[in-house]
Amino acid sequence: MSRLRIALCQLDPVVGDLSGNAEAIITAIGRADDAAADLAVFGELAITGYPPEDLLLKPGFVADNLAQLSKVASATRGGGCVAVVGFVAADLDLFNAAAICAGGEVVGVYRKQRLPNYGVFDEQRYFAAGSGSEQLYCVGGVRMGVSICEDLWDPAGPVAEQAAGGAELIVNINASPYHAGRLVEREHLIATRAADSSCPLVYLNQVGGQDELVFDGASMVVDPDGRVVAALPQFEEVLEVVDLEIHPAYRKRLLDPRGRHRATRVLPALPVTLAPRQPAAAPRPAPALVSRLGPEEEIYRALVLGTADYVRKNGFAEVAVGLSGGVDSSLVAVVAADALGADRVHTVAMPSRYSSDHSLADATALAAALGVEHRVVPIEPAHVALTEMLASSFEGRDADLTEENLQSRIRGVVLMALSNKFGWLVLTTGNKSELAVGYSTLYGDTAGGFAVIRDVPKTLVYRLCRWRNTVGSVIPERVLGKAPSAELRPGQRDDQSLPPYELLDPLLEGYVEGDRSPAELVADGFDAEIVERVVRMVDAAEYKRRQGPPGVRVTPRGFGKDRRVPITNRYR
Repeated sequence: MSRLRIALCQLDPVVGDLSGNAEAIITAIGRADDAAADLAVFGELAITGYPPEDLLLKPGFVADNLAQLSKVASATRGGGCVAVVGFVAADLDLFNAAAICAGGEVVGVYRKQRLPNYGVFDEQRYFAAGSGSEQLYCVGGVRMGVSICEDLWDPAGPVAEQAAGGAELIVNINASPYHAGRLVEREHLIATRAADSSCPLVYLNQVGGQDELVFDGASMVVDPDGRVVAALPQFEEVLEVVDLEIHPAYRKRLLDPRGRHRATRVLPALPVTLAPRQPAAAPRPAPALVSRLGPEEEIYRALVLGTADYVRKNGFAEVAVGLSGGVDSSLVAVVAADALGADRVHTVAMPSRYSSDHSLADATALAAALGVEHRVVPIEPAHVALTEMLASSFEGRDADLTEENLQSRIRGVVLMALSNKFGWLVLTTGNKSELAVGYSTLYGDTAGGFAVIRDVPKTLVYRLCRWRNTVGSVIPERVLGKAPSAELRPGQRDDQSLPPYELLDPLLEGYVEGDRSPAELVADGFDAEIVERVVRMVDAAEYKRRQGPPGVRVTPRGFGKDRRVPITNRYR
């Protein structure tokens, strides 16, 4: 039996901040050395951040990434720690690669073989696939195989080849984006691969927000029986050191011979020298396993992290939220305060002639409960001025949606003026249900820099608000109990323009996320007339969605990177 001390380095890289990312990796290697770790593991493309997208078309970017990798490798000189670090390798083509660094050098490189090109992934646009598992690395007497993210998902892929070739430990580095339910899928997959391989598996995932993607971390170590023996938290940057006992794999493979038929040859194992430690490090107790988050808390924390990182990584210090007293803007304001701190959040109530007294009171109460700076900017003077200015052009025509949308657009102008004057990033407040059917005003409530809940259906908005109030009651109960309304005309309610959200959201899930046809939706039990109307609204609103700001992705299929439908499109 051998024992390896492994540092799981779950970091939050910034795409394009090559020197900053390298410095964070070097610091983590130092911490791993101080803890007498034999191996430090980092995320996929940890040098560049993930996904670098068209930055990879810049030769200077690729060259700078290699220069930073050299600095990272140098940090292993003199220490006893081997580092596995994700980077972009360049040859005749580009490769998504992992560098094995030891003794101040890059002693080996693994090139990702399975390149995802579905959903939010476009890796075949940028990378060539590696071929063959090539070799193992002997670290502290343990034969280690290295793979990258999607390589793990193929049951007959590189992980199986490495195990059949003699690997006693599998290290898999990842940039696996979050969506609700994803962690359960991962745990099942990792447990299966470890058991099939008859050896422990180290799964290291990055953490942090990148545009609409959120990476939740949740790195783990699984033993040869598929049991989780170490688990890092979701949505937190953390370095955890784990002592892992490595038993000879042949005994389990004799008793549970899955994969033995693939063992056609033993892969060569490159010795990686570890600096001697005097005295030898004493065994560490196993870290406590983190509890899995509940469904609402998990999604809420994804929104908080995605918002915090978008603001921070794009150089903003403070944000503005148009606070109407409704449930959507209430949730966005609370997420912003939790993400950034109350002192960096500014809420703005912009009442019109149709705004109710209770909406203003609820907005004021929420702002007070959060401790955020709150101001009231009535839009009536601008509304009157614009109405009079357009009167001659509109002469002879009845008031309609045009006059309603004027109010929303005035509010967008107010928020953007405050943004320009004070440097605040405007957070928009539209939810996924509204975004899907186009129930929004272009250049009005869609105006802003980041759409916090654009992937959160309306019914989930209520669930998140109620969950957040269990942590600390900040959202007035009246906000959660009143009928949703844009308050753009007397007595207006959302259900006058849309089906009830309890009906609309499941229908949208089937059409948008499940790609079910209208006929299939009707067969599922939805009313044919409602299906036809909703499908028509979703299809017609694509041009609006393209012009909206990005927002946090929390469902298996969000608008944007996930769902790409042509605007000019006659298929119905």
